[in-house]
Amino acid sequence: MRIDRGEKPVGYKIGFTNRTIWERYAVFAPIWGTVWDTTVDHADANGSGSLEVGSLAQPRLEPEVVFGMRATPPRSPTLEQLFDCVDWLAAGFEIVQSHCKDWKFSAAETVADSGLHGRLLVGPPTPVRDLVPTGEALDELLAGLGVRLRCGDRQVDEGVGRNVLDGPLHALLHFVQEMQELPDAPELKPGDIVTTGTWTDAWPVKSGEQWRSDFDAPLQGLRLTLR
Repeated sequence: MRIDRGEKPVGYKIGFTNRTIWERYAVFAPIWGTVWDTTVDHADANGSGSLEVGSLAQPRLEPEVVFGMRATPPRSPTLEQLFDCVDWLAAGFEIVQSHCKDWKFSAAETVADSGLHGRLLVGPPTPVRDLVPTGEALDELLAGLGVRLRCGDRQVDEGVGRNVLDGPLHALLHFVQEMQELPDAPELKPGDIVTTGTWTDAWPVKSGEQWRSDFDAPLQGLRLTLR
């Protein structure tokens, strides 16, 4: 239906990669959904941007790491082979939504609800090879980084990269491996973006709020205005 009305898929979101919140939501494995040209926006060079949330159902915000792909991963890739297929990374804010009352749902309902995807803000991209030379080094770097999530001047939550399946690159690897096991599933292609799951809990948001993610160096955080 989205394609028929002119929207274009531009990548994927992976959800429920953060094991620390599985019990809270009663979903105990990752899910994924499509990201569209109509649901994604890009921050400016300083890491500032805005997203519309007024039309979303019970929106919540998640600080994440986004990857940009430069090649299609081979069959059953190693971590190093997957690293070779990644072009850049960036901080991201995903706005998730749920049409199930009070965010109470089954895993299947989250998949039917477009993987809970609502909006995505992608920060300024950094080429991964400007950071580290290997997949092992990138995996170690991202797993050890921390983030502080703030609304206005108030710190709301904090998290660490290893929360998401031991690190964002591992989350991407899990997604690729699972997709490759599904008959007729599409492959990742050059130019696709993949956001890899929240480092903290997902926090309710509303129009007019200003949020900020402060990642440890060298990852640049984001400033987000909700409208």
